[in-house]
Amino acid sequence: MSRSGPAVELSRAGPGVRVWDPVVRLFHWLVVVGCLLDLAILEEGEAPHRWVGYVVAGALAVRILWGFVGTEPARFRAFVPTPAVLLGYLRDRIAGRARIYRSHNPAGAVMMLTLMALLAVVSITGIMTTTDMFWGVGWVEELHEAAAEAIIPLALLHAAVAVIDSVAGPVNLIAAMITGRKRLR
Repeated sequence: MSRSGPAVELSRAGPGVRVWDPVVRLFHWLVVVGCLLDLAILEEGEAPHRWVGYVVAGALAVRILWGFVGTEPARFRAFVPTPAVLLGYLRDRIAGRARIYRSHNPAGAVMMLTLMALLAVVSITGIMTTTDMFWGVGWVEELHEAAAEAIIPLALLHAAVAVIDSVAGPVNLIAAMITGRKRLR
């Protein structure tokens, strides 16, 4: 299998190609809800904020493990692109000839990995702030806040591209993240 995340043939009829399993979809939607709650609704540092953070951190740990032992489309080796593949995809995308990938396209894979890395930083620093050793330590709190704030524009960009592609592209990505299947319109 190539490091580019293989392109797939999708049918216009039928149930489509199975792509995202329940673990991947549950992780995705838990993170969406968790980030909305912790970044926009819940009070920072309060118990509900921390508990939502623990759920997101646990979901992240499961997703990272699932990236090595899960279903084939969920494994990192199935979709993490090389730099050359990413650049080729971006050139093709700009030229209007990008392929459809079974799992994440190369740009989506880089976005997912970046968001997961930021979630890891937020989770680790958030947990650190609850310990005697790091409670009240400025750099830990600042890193926690900076990583959380970095998630916002990237998540908005991710959501915007998913909506645009779902409305104007050949595959409804939002429906695929709900049903687990990709199919052509």
